[in-house]
Amino acid sequence: MTTLRKFSSNCSIHPAAAWYLADLGEFRGKQELYTRQSPQRLKVLREHALIESAVSSNRIEGVALDASRVRDVLVAPKPLFRDRDEEEVRGYRDALDWIHRESMGIAVSEESIRRLHAMARGQIWDAGQYKEKDGDIIERYADGRERVRFRPVAAAHTGEAMATLVADWQRCLDDAWVHPLIALAAFNLDFLCIHPFRDGNGRVSRLLWLLQCHRLGYEVGRYISLERLVEENKARYYETLEQSSQAWHEGKHDPWPYINFVLYILKTAYKEFAERVGEVSAPRGSKRELVLAALARFAGEFSFGELERACPGVSRDMIRLVLRERRAEGMLVCEGRGPAARWRKKG
Repeated sequence: MTTLRKFSSNCSIHPAAAWYLADLGEFRGKQELYTRQSPQRLKVLREHALIESAVSSNRIEGVALDASRVRDVLVAPKPLFRDRDEEEVRGYRDALDWIHRESMGIAVSEESIRRLHAMARGQIWDAGQYKEKDGDIIERYADGRERVRFRPVAAAHTGEAMATLVADWQRCLDDAWVHPLIALAAFNLDFLCIHPFRDGNGRVSRLLWLLQCHRLGYEVGRYISLERLVEENKARYYETLEQSSQAWHEGKHDPWPYINFVLYILKTAYKEFAERVGEVSAPRGSKRELVLAALARFAGEFSFGELERACPGVSRDMIRLVLRERRAEGMLVCEGRGPAARWRKKG
């Protein structure tokens, strides 16, 4: 039984989820007001979110892109790839672009899901195809130990499970089993438990998350990277996913830890969006604001490279300029020189 079907019989709503839904409803009401603000600022936010999302979603899965290659891979019209990782990151970026441009015309269907997988996997040999072999989700520790974190749906039953999930999603919306955002989070949990592809399931789940948000009218993912927020809360992401997947096959699981995590990420994104565009005036350039926002997220010491990775799409010259200004204003202290230099907030 899918998590979605749990809500077909008037399942009670978790108190924390009710609070999140109230806040998200308020943010959605202000969404149009925010998007009427500075067009240039919104343009920069869209460009930055696109790059951040492609980099972060892949990095969560161990697919890395060198900071010096961000523009060549993600901005150039026809990039020349150096390896598979670059091809997959660019593929994810193209999938994001497709969703942003055509979301209302993209049905949440098996066909769309397979297409998103094909794009995000860089058209590898089994891109867009459900898995052919069973495979457990394994957690590996630094000392070499391993444990089975979860056993997904068997390959032989994957097609049936995906058809049921897609049908339940539409029935849930048509018959109003539960609030659409709770349905979105439940769908995401079920998709990850089915684990329909050999690889790339996490990335496709986040693309579907964005697509469903757009179709439901929650468009904060255009301007704030949901994937970057998931990466910043990666430990909680995996923790709540494991909690909510226990006894999933028997239909006795507790979906609320993961559902509340999804709602938390959306609320955090809207709060950040409001902070970025809620004020009409923009005294400083938007690129500069992105660097300042990244600086605000660092709690301790950081290197230039770490700051650069937090600001994909922003030139090194702009990052250096902001660092020099902050140091001259007495806000930052730099210890050491060159790539090994460490920066920290004064006081």
